Amino acid sequence: MATRKSFIIVGGGLAGVSAAEELRRQGFDGTIQIIGKEPHAPYIRPPLSKGYLNGSDGLDAVFVHPDSWYAENNIELLTNTAVYGVNARDHEVTLDGGKPLHYDKLLLATGSSPRLLTIDGAELGGVHYLRTLDDSKALHKELAGGGRKLVLIGSGWIGMEVGATARTLGNDVTILEQVPIPLANAIGDELGTMFHDLHQEHGVDMRMSVVVDKIVGSHGKVAGVQLKDGELIPADLVLIGVGAVPNVALAEDAGLVTENGIVVDQAMQSSDPDIFAAGDVANAFHPLANMRLRSEHWANALNEGPAAARGMLGQKESFEDIPYFYTDQYDVGMEYSGYGPMTRGAKIVYRGDRDKREFIAFWLKDGRVVAGMNVNVWDVNDQVQRIIREGKAMDEARLTDESVDLKDI
Repeated sequence: MATRKSFIIVGGGLAGVSAAEELRRQGFDGTIQIIGKEPHAPYIRPPLSKGYLNGSDGLDAVFVHPDSWYAENNIELLTNTAVYGVNARDHEVTLDGGKPLHYDKLLLATGSSPRLLTIDGAELGGVHYLRTLDDSKALHKELAGGGRKLVLIGSGWIGMEVGATARTLGNDVTILEQVPIPLANAIGDELGTMFHDLHQEHGVDMRMSVVVDKIVGSHGKVAGVQLKDGELIPADLVLIGVGAVPNVALAEDAGLVTENGIVVDQAMQSSDPDIFAAGDVANAFHPLANMRLRSEHWANALNEGPAAARGMLGQKESFEDIPYFYTDQYDVGMEYSGYGPMTRGAKIVYRGDRDKREFIAFWLKDGRVVAGMNVNVWDVNDQVQRIIREGKAMDEARLTDESVDLKDI
């Protein structure tokens, strides 16, 4: 008698649940187990530094599905459950207490973790990282009433978004960064400077090109951040945002090839044909870019999960979505689409009014658009992505001329 196949998804985030949803949509009638180490059902992370953090979004804007959805779709959700090992030879994962679970196909959607800052004082009360729903709840409790001194170590997207949210809630905000321009690694010096100036205009103390020495406090509670030159920046709370690292321990335990994440092909298949990866942890080959890309953004988790599901079902799959992310800071909203590694040394051209922060920026490499970012200009992202995908040689004059409809470029 044939037995029903068992698919296990390790990781209770957006990539994992979107994969489970696609498996059912494609007609898979075997068992699906989602195993997550957090106590919560799968949720999305963008609100954690934006709407949920500032109190404008409730939990209904955070959770992917209501609790009832999992039972209705015959998906077993194991929360607050850690996976301690993967035995690829015997097709088993080991849970807390040594309980083994058999799988026919396994999806690792284990995400990433904040990069820890190993300096004196990092363990003090009032020092935060932001990754989980509980992290965001704790930060909201501290910031909601305003009047606090928040020091942010790091000026990446998380730091800048939390800085904007905290300032909007009426807190004093200082951002400390060792490089001269925030976000420069992601969007270049010119556009990084735009966000630097935006924060300064809203009263944030932007301290660039500084090196943090230690976090100081008394009676176990943070009191400030000391720089290498001896200056002490007073703080009621500190948020460390210095990047993230992919969670590859289970992949390494399974003997998979890892390099800046779990190495997978365009079908999200790892070096083991029965193990797949998706989301933050997946370093996937992108056929259009002809390179490996690992993205830690929401859209990537949303779309790679279903691609992995189709790969697990043995379908011919080639994930070719253009990487996408967005941010909202004060009165500036933007969407970015493109291949980050290709923008190194690319020429940036602008369509619109840079002074008013209402424009589209295009990165041109060898005359072709490899990335685009619309700032306070809406309903254009589909066209931006089309232009990138087509890869045609561009006439710069037409590209930057607002009188020429993007649909005609």
